[in-house]
Amino acid sequence: MLFRFVGPIDRILEADWLPAHGETAERLDDTDPKEQPMAHQNGKGSIVEMKHSVFLPTGFGGELGTADPVAAFEALSTLVRIADEEGFETAWILDHLQTVPPSQANLFECWTLVTAFLRDTTRLRIGQMVTGNGYRNPALQAKMASTADVIGQGRLTFGIGAGWYEPDYVAFGYEFPDTPTRLRQLREAVQIILSLWTEDETTFDGAHYQLRGAANQPKGVQQPHIPMLIAGGGEKVTLKLVAEFGDACNILESPEGLERKFAILREHCERVGRDYDAIHRTAASICIIADTDDEARAALPDGAGALFPGDVREYGLIGTPDTVRERLAAYEAAGVDELAISFVAADQPALMRRYAAEFIAVPARAPAR
Repeated sequence: MLFRFVGPIDRILEADWLPAHGETAERLDDTDPKEQPMAHQNGKGSIVEMKHSVFLPTGFGGELGTADPVAAFEALSTLVRIADEEGFETAWILDHLQTVPPSQANLFECWTLVTAFLRDTTRLRIGQMVTGNGYRNPALQAKMASTADVIGQGRLTFGIGAGWYEPDYVAFGYEFPDTPTRLRQLREAVQIILSLWTEDETTFDGAHYQLRGAANQPKGVQQPHIPMLIAGGGEKVTLKLVAEFGDACNILESPEGLERKFAILREHCERVGRDYDAIHRTAASICIIADTDDEARAALPDGAGALFPGDVREYGLIGTPDTVRERLAAYEAAGVDELAISFVAADQPALMRRYAAEFIAVPARAPAR
């Protein structure tokens, strides 16, 4: 099950609905980066602090093709069980309704997978990276998350973003407002969701959403509430939302770019009186391991790095084990707490097990299933 994009890569890169790198939710301003502390390593050079997670290939890039969907789901379930057994922190699931570019390839719905995988596992956290706010009413999403957290006995991470992929909205008949409006909707949504997770009743009179005495029981298992991850690297609005309301963030950048974004997040935290270190900072990368760096770089499928800034071959987990170890250290030095990894190989289960053996120092193993 190889990660790939269906269709001409120039169509993907030139499409007017594709966000500029670092501008998933808003235009950016310029701020000087601040230094971040270096990571600690053990005597073998292995990463000892940053958590390792898997970003599941659920069909957005056309990687599932048009073959038997039952077999495709079972293959995904196998990856999740391996992650559960081998000490990965989270299995992350994206939330899209159409492939990129739109096609007839299989694409599974996010929340249904979340629920299934919470039942398939015993230790692993499951989360969205991330659910699109515009696809579902935020009060409904709060209720769905509460139920999912009960199903998983307290292992859900709720990820949310403003949404960016216009074909999802057009195909399903949803409104696709401009970026500032989507961000204002997101601000209202995260407040509604947090209130439904923490208050007995929620009344909210916003410009986009209204609730009247809404109750939500059960609220989930985790205390004080289900952790909320807010995705996006927008420096003026999205990172401010993280500082105000988020328990975690997700930014798609190189280690150098992440240092800059995290410095800006720290500034927002200082302005609103928030502890920067209380925010769980996540990023994403691609993993290909080979005998030589050149061999690994050549194995990256066309389009697989299209959503990453620059050339992901230069900073992703692509190379020999020694190169991958160095690049993991760079992510951690930039301030990443958890890295969501797309494993690119003809035999993804084998690559995940090899990665765990090489880089997850003390796996919190679950019983084999």
